[in-house]
Amino acid sequence: MIDPTHIFNWRRYDSRLTTSGQPSEAQLDDLKALGVGHVINLALHTHEKALPDEAASVAARDMRYTHIPVAFDNPTEADFQAFCSVMTAANEATIHVHCIMNYRVTAFLYRYQRDVLGMNEANARAAMEQVWQPDKTDHPTMVPWAKFIARR
Repeated sequence: MIDPTHIFNWRRYDSRLTTSGQPSEAQLDDLKALGVGHVINLALHTHEKALPDEAASVAARDMRYTHIPVAFDNPTEADFQAFCSVMTAANEATIHVHCIMNYRVTAFLYRYQRDVLGMNEANARAAMEQVWQPDKTDHPTMVPWAKFIARR
């Protein structure tokens, strides 16, 4: 199967990890066909672009689902620790992590790769910066994210 690059902000990190913005119902089928066994959602279920019942939609496709609701205006260390726990527990599963725009996800994976996996700063940052640069602007909505990615 070819990567479903039509999913908004699709990114492939390696053979077992992909990310994107919010997939549609049909795009969940694409993820299943790709071999994804676990979907992790960092977005809030209340967002207008969220699926009505993503947990049921993912389960109907025989994939595991984990929801870690991260408030866009307040990403917390507890959110990050929950994410790290899920990533560690996933072992060798093929994982797809998404939020609405793939912003939360790339920031979380930046820190995960840098702080947990020990990837060098430049390589960890490169994937995030293909999607956004939360610490390169002084826009008020980016301040919590600049602080989040600066934590160690």
